[in-house]
Amino acid sequence: MLKIFTSIAFACLLAASAAANPIRIKDLVEFDGVRGNDLVGYGLVVGLNGTGDGIRNAPFTEEIMSNILERLGVNVTGEQFRPKNVAAVLVTATLPPFARNGGKIDVTVSAIGDAKSLLGGTLVMTPLNAPDGQIYAVAQGTIIAGGASAEGDGASVVQGVPTAGVIPSGARVEREVDFDFSTLKSVRLALRNPDFTTAERIEDAINRNFGRVVSRMLDAGTVMLDIKATKELSTAHALGRVENISVQPEHKARVVVDQRSGTIVMGDDVRISRVAVSQGNLTLRIEEEPLVVQPNPFSEGGAIVVPRTEASIEEEPGTGLAEIKEGTSLSEVIAGLNALGVSPRDMIDILKSIKAAGALHAEFLVR
Repeated sequence: MLKIFTSIAFACLLAASAAANPIRIKDLVEFDGVRGNDLVGYGLVVGLNGTGDGIRNAPFTEEIMSNILERLGVNVTGEQFRPKNVAAVLVTATLPPFARNGGKIDVTVSAIGDAKSLLGGTLVMTPLNAPDGQIYAVAQGTIIAGGASAEGDGASVVQGVPTAGVIPSGARVEREVDFDFSTLKSVRLALRNPDFTTAERIEDAINRNFGRVVSRMLDAGTVMLDIKATKELSTAHALGRVENISVQPEHKARVVVDQRSGTIVMGDDVRISRVAVSQGNLTLRIEEEPLVVQPNPFSEGGAIVVPRTEASIEEEPGTGLAEIKEGTSLSEVIAGLNALGVSPRDMIDILKSIKAAGALHAEFLVR
C-alpha cells in the first residue's frame, strides 16, 4: 500500500518539477496554416493464410477483386470467386504539412468485412483521397498486424487486434497541397490549452526576443504574429526563431481520475481547504448451518432438518478522522490520504466527497 502511494506522489512531484521548467513555444501552440490533411482509401489485402473475407458475407470484396484483375487485363466476367486469402480494407493516413511529391507517409489498414486476421497480408495499390475528392497518395506494401489469433475445432484465442495493422512509409505522396506559405503577412499562434496568462507570457516573450512589438494577444487561445515587423528573411525564418523561444506556461488546477485502472493524477496547484476525512467499511456476514435430527427407531416419519442461522455485522477498525489543513499542497494531500491507509480506488471516492463538500479547489475530471 505504501509503495503504491509513494509511486503516485513521486510521479506527481516529478511532473510538478518538470512544469517549473520553461517550455518551447513550438510545444505549446499550433501555427495557423501548418496542419495535416486526412486521407482515406478503399483497397484489397491479398496473401492471407485462409483468414480473409467470406465472399458470400462480404460481396464487395469480390467486386473490388474483379475490378483490379480487369485493370490488369484479366477477363473475369461471369467467374465465381471463393478465395479466403483476400480481404477488403479501409486505408487511412495523414498527409503532413509541406509534404512533397515522392515523399512517404505511414498508413493504417483496417478490415471492413469478416476477415479474421490481416497478419502477413499485402495491400494492393490503393489510391488515397482527401475530402476534395483528389488523389494525394498511393499506398501499397506488407501489413504489420497488431495482434494474433488461433483457433481449433472447439476453441479459439485472440490477442490484440489482428484485423488492423500499419504499413510504415507505406504510401507515396503524388500531389502537394497548394499553399504558398511565404506570402503570409501574419500568422496566428493557437494555444493547445487556451489560457490568458500563458498567452500573455508568449506575447511578452516574443516581443522581448525581437526587441520590439511583433506579436499581440487576441484572446486566451490566440496570439497574432506580425511577419513584416519581425524583419526576418521569410515567414519560415520568423517562425523558426519564434518556436524556440521558451515560456513558462500556466495551467489550471486539475485532478484527473481513471476509475477503471485506479489511476489518479494531480497537478501541483491543487489545493484543499480545511476538512476532516474518515474511511471505513461495514461487513455483513450470514452463515447457514442446518441441523439434521434423526427420528427414533421404529418411529414414523423421516429425518427432520432444523434451520440454524448465524448473522453478524462487523466494522473494520477505523483510523478516525484525519484532518487536512487549509491551503494544503499536493504533497500534503498525498501524505494525508496515505496516512488513512486507503487503496487507490477508495482514495478516488474520498476525493469525490471532498470535491462535493466544496473543499477541493481544482477541476475534477473522471474518465
